[in-house]
Amino acid sequence: MTIQPKRLPMLAALFLYVWCGGVAAQPLRGTAISAPIDAAPIDAAPLNLPTAIRLALAQPGVRAAAHEVAASDAALAQAGSYPNPTLEYLREGQRAGTRTTTIVLNQPIELGGKRRARVALAEGSAGLARSELAARRQEVRADVIADFYAVQVARERQQVAQSLLDLARRSVDVAVRRVAAGKISPIDETRARLAAADAASAVNGAKGELAVARARLGALIGQPGDAVALAPSPIEQLPDARPRAALLADDTAPVRRARGQLAAQLAQADVERAARIPDVTVSVGSQRDDEVGRRQAVLGLSVPLPLFNRNAGNLSAALLRADKARDELAAAQAMAASDLTGADVRYAMARAEASLLRQEVLPQAVSAYERTLTGFEFGKFSILDVLDAQRTLFQSRTRYLDALLDAWRAWADIERLAGATTEQIAPSGQELTP
Repeated sequence: MTIQPKRLPMLAALFLYVWCGGVAAQPLRGTAISAPIDAAPIDAAPLNLPTAIRLALAQPGVRAAAHEVAASDAALAQAGSYPNPTLEYLREGQRAGTRTTTIVLNQPIELGGKRRARVALAEGSAGLARSELAARRQEVRADVIADFYAVQVARERQQVAQSLLDLARRSVDVAVRRVAAGKISPIDETRARLAAADAASAVNGAKGELAVARARLGALIGQPGDAVALAPSPIEQLPDARPRAALLADDTAPVRRARGQLAAQLAQADVERAARIPDVTVSVGSQRDDEVGRRQAVLGLSVPLPLFNRNAGNLSAALLRADKARDELAAAQAMAASDLTGADVRYAMARAEASLLRQEVLPQAVSAYERTLTGFEFGKFSILDVLDAQRTLFQSRTRYLDALLDAWRAWADIERLAGATTEQIAPSGQELTP
């Protein structure tokens, strides 16, 4: 068949359309068609402690302190600037031929080390802002540690309460069978049911405690409390405490803050001391007298006379504030040593109590309950003995969780005072310590 030349463009366009449609209708070999990003929600991964700390450090409270550091750096750059010159224009007379025109450039010259003192003050303010940022980061980090393990302990409390409820229901079942067999009084069954009701109430209380703990942690990391999902963490693995001498040897966050405040006040005193020396102003210009018909140079020097104001009051106030900052530094050192000692003692005591309860008390309480319940089934113990063993087991587990929570809170206090600083936190947000 012969194709006419006029039909060639039409056939080529038809072939191209069919080919492109077939390619578009079939995916590329080996390539999967991905769904839209928001087609299905992706559940967030459970949070671990480093991730929670990283999220908390990105919240507005810490960012505000970081903005202050940036502002202090900008003020430091400005502090080294020299004073600007001024340009003056004077004209005497209005009639042409009799006027005198003067143009003068005035340049102030700072004396007495004012610029150096101003730069030192800006450096002190920048250092103080950095210490404030570091202290803020340490506080947030310590709060996250305390609230993170508070959620973990609250979750364990809920599980303990649920296990107690299961034990109470088991006791009720045994009591029902023995009442049906005529072995015990129905009053004992009522007592067992009351204990089960108390256990159910404890479960509800544990759920509320968990919700409150999650809400506190969520407020720190910027998430709703009901959306906080934590990865399982071994709360029994308490970190090893640093030697107390090493803790006291390091500068704590309040001490670093007080030391920065002292440096800033001393720099302010140097600024006020330098302000007592007057500055000079050098003037260079040109003057033209129309009557004479020539231009002549103008040179001048201006020096303030410190007759009435020698900046003595400002200098005295700055020196007194420096003395105040020095005393505050001494008070901060004493208070930090006391707080660190107290936190270290509380951590050691709570850790020892948790170890004792885990190794000795809890196994004995579990064994005593099992033996008492078995003896009750065979008529060797009364229902009161079972309830007492059940109560002892629950109290032992609760006391163990209380000791763990006290230990983690004491550890958070140690981290708040002498924990990782800003420089010790990796850029990725991974913490060097738990």
